[in-house]
Amino acid sequence: MDFSIIQEDPCSQARAGLITTAHGQIPTPIFMPVGTAGSVKAVHQRELRDDIGARIILGNTYHLYLRPGTDILRAAGGLHKFNGWDRPLLTDSGGFQVFSLADSRKIKEEGCTFRSHIDGSRHLFTPEGVMDIQRVIGADIMMAFDECAPGQADHRYAKQSMELTHRWLDRCLKRFGETEPLYGHSQALFPIVQGCQYRDLRIQSAEYIASKEAEGNAIGGLAVGEPTEVMYQMIEVVNAILPKSKPRYLMGVGTPANILEAIERGVDMFDCVMPTRNGRNGLLFTARGTINIKNKKWEDCFEPIDPDSRAEADRVYTLAYLHHLIRAEEILGLQICSIHNLAFYLWLVETAREHIIAGDYLQWKSSILPDLSRRL
Repeated sequence: MDFSIIQEDPCSQARAGLITTAHGQIPTPIFMPVGTAGSVKAVHQRELRDDIGARIILGNTYHLYLRPGTDILRAAGGLHKFNGWDRPLLTDSGGFQVFSLADSRKIKEEGCTFRSHIDGSRHLFTPEGVMDIQRVIGADIMMAFDECAPGQADHRYAKQSMELTHRWLDRCLKRFGETEPLYGHSQALFPIVQGCQYRDLRIQSAEYIASKEAEGNAIGGLAVGEPTEVMYQMIEVVNAILPKSKPRYLMGVGTPANILEAIERGVDMFDCVMPTRNGRNGLLFTARGTINIKNKKWEDCFEPIDPDSRAEADRVYTLAYLHHLIRAEEILGLQICSIHNLAFYLWLVETAREHIIAGDYLQWKSSILPDLSRRL
């Protein structure tokens, strides 16, 4: 994997870059649609490529390990061939999913034991095992196995969790170095900065992660309940330490406003289930504000969903028709909302990139930010 910075904003930490992988290039800043189980919910791969313009999507180690399983993925030749996606893939290590199973998992030095949410069967994730699973999945970018502590954890627990994450990282790096990709293309491994909302821990973790000189770095454990301003402060603290020459990935964040604020602070990569999850519940993100398509006010609004969108459905179908589909619980409605929101998120980061290159990112951000969370 290679990363180059094309342009830096003169008035902030924002930068426009380019990640090159074996499956293609990724212009940054970038938003990555979440395809947890090998599929972005309600969206076809053709639509991801052509209507939405996705350059990279995510898979999840926990879910893919449980179903379809590593035997099937290996026999298929990896996730790229299994799901027909020919562009870059990133896999989350499954740490967040495992640790969210608070009632059915146990953390120890070796790893984490947990029970499957599907059938209750018992499993063990270790740093070594998670590396092996991600080798089988074949993602271009693999994530280290970490413990994502609760956002409101006290300092003592957060410190213990961070130190465990660092020890697990060393084991991940060792296993990664001992193994080879299985399908003839290179894979990169990103460590994850932890430390909850504690400045001293975030500094320690960022310094430890930076010392590993990985091909990219991630910031985890944010947007999990802490105040928004605290999240922004932690991003600033961490990005002051992580190397500028490597891509920075803010995991699981977030709203359009969150993304623009994080770009200003030097983040390059984002993912979040919000555009698809909110879309399936009838909430649309637009540059003018948010739309709850279930509301009666849209019942007789025969304007296009978004006449300026790259997505064909946004130009062809009206808000009234989409209101009808969602109220009637038609699957097409879920699909249209998901495509719209993902297309908007990709438009947002692409437009941010254009303004970084033009040198007026902060002015543009200030002009669009008030409308993004306005209710229409």
